This record gives sequence, C-alpha cells and structure tokens, in this order.
Amino acid sequence: MVVAAVAMVLIAARLIYVQGVAGPALAERALDERMRTEVQAAHRGDITDASGDVVLATSVDRYTIAADQLAIENFVPDSRHEIDGEVVEGKGAVAVARLLAPVLGRDAPELAAELVPAVGTDPDRNHVLAKDVVPEVQRAILDLSLSAYVSTTLESERVYPAKTTAGNILGFLGDEDGVQVGRGGAELMFDDVLSGTSGYVTYDSARGGQQIPGASEERVEPVPGDDVRTTLDLDVQWKAQDELEKAVQDSGAEYGMAVVQDVRTGDVVALADSGTPDPNDRSSAAVANSSRVVSNIFDPGSTGKVITMAAILDLGIATPTSEYEVPYSYTTPNGQTFSDSHEHPVQKLTLAGILTTSSNTGTVIVGQEIPKQVRYDYLSKFGFGSSTGLGLPGESAGILRDPDDWDGSTEYAVLFGQGLAVNAMQITSVFSTIANGGVRMEPNLVEGTVDADDVFLATDRGEGTRVIDEETADTVLHMMEGVTSGEEGTGKKATIPGYRVAGKTGTAQVPGPNGELTGIMASFVGVAPADDPRYAVSVFLKDPSSSIFGGDVAAPAFRDIMAFALEQADVPPSETPYEPLPETW
Repeated sequence: MVVAAVAMVLIAARLIYVQGVAGPALAERALDERMRTEVQAAHRGDITDASGDVVLATSVDRYTIAADQLAIENFVPDSRHEIDGEVVEGKGAVAVARLLAPVLGRDAPELAAELVPAVGTDPDRNHVLAKDVVPEVQRAILDLSLSAYVSTTLESERVYPAKTTAGNILGFLGDEDGVQVGRGGAELMFDDVLSGTSGYVTYDSARGGQQIPGASEERVEPVPGDDVRTTLDLDVQWKAQDELEKAVQDSGAEYGMAVVQDVRTGDVVALADSGTPDPNDRSSAAVANSSRVVSNIFDPGSTGKVITMAAILDLGIATPTSEYEVPYSYTTPNGQTFSDSHEHPVQKLTLAGILTTSSNTGTVIVGQEIPKQVRYDYLSKFGFGSSTGLGLPGESAGILRDPDDWDGSTEYAVLFGQGLAVNAMQITSVFSTIANGGVRMEPNLVEGTVDADDVFLATDRGEGTRVIDEETADTVLHMMEGVTSGEEGTGKKATIPGYRVAGKTGTAQVPGPNGELTGIMASFVGVAPADDPRYAVSVFLKDPSSSIFGGDVAAPAFRDIMAFALEQADVPPSETPYEPLPETW
C-alpha cells in the first residue's frame, strides 16, 4: 500500500508538472512540429516595350518535382493507383516508379533506384527528381494521387523573348530565400514594382508531411507584381544594336554605344551596346549588370563644343556670322598651346564656320571670353557632373571638377570637350535639350506601370528645365546643320535624303590601358528633322582602327539608325530647305 501510494503521488506530481507547468510549452512544440508553412511566391510582373504589347521579360510557371524517400518506403498502392485499369504491382519505390516514370519520361527501374536512399545514407525527404517541369506534366503528376510521397513545387522561370535585343537593359534575376529578385539592369531597377508580395499557407500536416484534410489552415494569397512599360521601341532597339555591331566590325573598334532619344519628352527609344548578351543564358548574363551607355565615362571631345557655342550665343559674346582669324595653333594668355586636328594656314572663319570645321583653336579663341565660373555653370546646367535620372544600375555621374580645381590647361580644354568626363546618355541629352528649344527633359526609361487590374499609371515626366534661351537653341541647331550640309562640314556622311540633319562629330582622347590619353572615342551625335526635331541619336566607337574621326566611322551608323527611327514613327520629311550660314569671310 505504501509503494502504491508513493507511485500514485509521483504519477500525480508528474501529471501536474506536465499539464500545469510544462504543458503550454509542450503544446506549442507539438503545434510547431505538425504545422507547416509554405511560401507562395508572387507572380513577377512583365517588362514590355512602349506599346505594352511586346513583352521583353516575362515569368512562366515551371515546377520542381521531389520525392520523400522516407514516406515512399511505406507506399502501398490502392484503387487510386492504376495502370491500364489494374492496380499497379509491387509497393514502395518500385510501385511509385512504375506510376511516375511514364509521366516524367524516365526509365522505371532507373527511377526506382533514385527513390530509395543511397547505401549508408539517411532518407532524403526532398530528393529532387526533375526541374523546369511544365504545368501539363505537373497536373499529370497530381492525378497520380501521390501527393504524400511526391511534391510539386512552383518555381517561376524568367524568360526574355527578344533574346539579345535590349539584353543590356533588362538585366537578369537571382534567387534570394527561394524568391527571384533583380540582379541587374531593369530587373534590379524596377524590382520593387515587379516583385509583388509573397503569400503563404500554414496547415496541419500528418507524419508524412502531407496536409491533413479538414484540419486548420491559414492562407494569405500572394499579390502579383505590376508590369513595367518601358519607353523602348523594340524594332528601333534591334536596329540600333544591329547597326552598332556593323560599325564596330567595319571600323575595328573595341566596342560601341548608341542612344535614340525623343527630344520632346526625354524618353529613351533605344539604348544599345555592342556585344549585348542574351539574358536567357545565365552563363553570360552577368555582364549585363549595367549598360556602357551609363557606366562608361569619357571626354566628349568636339561634341561638347555645342555647349560652348550655346554659351557664347546666350551671353551675347558673338553671333553665327562673327568673324575670326583662326590659326592652326593658338597659345592662350596663360601659356597653354592648343592645335587643330589638321595643320592649316590661318583661316578666316565665322563662328558658324568654327563649329562646322570643328576647330579647337577657334573655339578657344572665342570661348575664352566666357568667365571660368560661367563655363562651369553651363556645363552643369546641361547635366554634366550629375546623374542623368535614368535610374539604370551602375551609372556614373562623370567628372566635372569645380573650376577652382581646374589647372591651366583644363580651363580652356573644357571649351572643346576635354578635361572632363561624361557618359553617352549625358552627351545625348545635351543635343536633345538644344533640339527641344533649350528645355532639358530628364532622360526617362519608363512609360508607366500596369497593375493586376490592367490599370495603367503613366510616368510623370515633369515640365523640364530651361537651360538656354529658345532663340539660342534654334541658332545652335541651325549652326549644327552646317556640320552635315555645309561646304566644310565634318559630318556629311550623316545626311538623310529628305530630312534636314543637325549634328556634331567628335574625336576625343581617352585613357588607354596605361592610363595615359592614348585611346580614342569617335562619335557622332545629331538631331532630325532639324526644322521640327523629333529624335536625337548618338553613336560612339571606342578605339576604331579604320579612322579616328567620328564623321567617318560613327556618322554612317547614325544615318541608318536615325532613318529607321523616323520611318518607324512616320515622321514626315522636312518641308523647308536648309539655309546655309556663312562659314568664311
């Protein structure tokens, strides 16, 4: 009786401890062990061109098929598991393999061997059998009634239908805790908009891990991401890339860049790099983290002279017909000597003629009358030294030092596009600003977003910022027409039949592999139609071997890209003829 009494006391004490003291913790532990939570990734939004109809990046449903090797050991088929009207023979891995192999297109004995643990190892509760399985196959697997033994997990796959076209802009995705996130380009730039919000389902599970029918369940549905409608025209983007590749090959250049921008809105219609990778190929997509158009910086060279001309006219220092004697070589008051690209006797040039012939010495002779701080102010107002606002990852704002830090050479070199550094988008934006009557529209790559209810929200482009007087802008544009149409113009290869073209050639010294100015960036940037501007197009070629002059190697590519863009947009030919400005006196 004493022993029984002691035993009863101990049992009672244990019951009191289990239920009164440890009970809540044990109950919580039991709940944690039987409750499972599965994250349900949100459908990632699409990236489209400006029309919204052409998909540049989209997500398709794909599944990962995995087996629970521990649960499969106890599988016994029943009336739900039939082949040709008969319950499948065998049990365990053999029976599961006979059911599953035809659906996966596998050999049954080979699959059966994969469904059992390797010798000397523990059972794998999530042994992957197949990846990237299409929805039709996933549904066929569900029909086999093997959910307690074989799982099908949704793994969204990102595809890029245009392949290399716009691959330099789109970027690619990476995996973060089972969710796809942007790792470069537009995928990273718009990640918050595209990704949406993941959902989840939490449920009571049986010992094998399967959901218990009728048991408690908590479900939060995922919220799909919005679609992003870019400003790109896929056809123009393709043309820009194609012509750029040809120009690189024909000139022997290291690489090339091209931009097509709508001068009225700042919208980027095309943004091209040579050697653009296919973002579907993850082995090469890493190089598409950014575009050279925004990441690579260089001295703009003679294309930067249009800013000097704009400042000269805006300040009233000279007019297009002002006359100057321009030597081959000129020494400034502080002893700095600058020369033109070709040796020549003293020329009698107008201001328009200085721009047309792309004279460095002439630009310095006139431009030195601009106060040093004012030179900086105009460069800054046109966007040099600051972000373009485009938003692509990896952008460099370039280099525009404070005028107090300019040495004796730089204070004059900036007048003809040396001694500072810009990216291709920044210099293209300068020409768009001049073509837009002196109002700078921030470069833009987003037309707007489209939510799950198909509601379109347009991007607010703003009213722009006035940089120079409208009359000044029109005059500079008129002067730039002489570059393509004037008697001494350096960009005659940029002309387009039926359209007036204004532009500027460039040949800039850039750092070579040794860090010294041994490299060349040849360029042509232009606007058309000059009488009613629609597009600014730029072409840049790094270290061309056939010729270092932008008028020779970059202007033909500009011509073909611009002509295609105008045709695509049904822009009518120029109605008024070009009236030449006097270049000499």
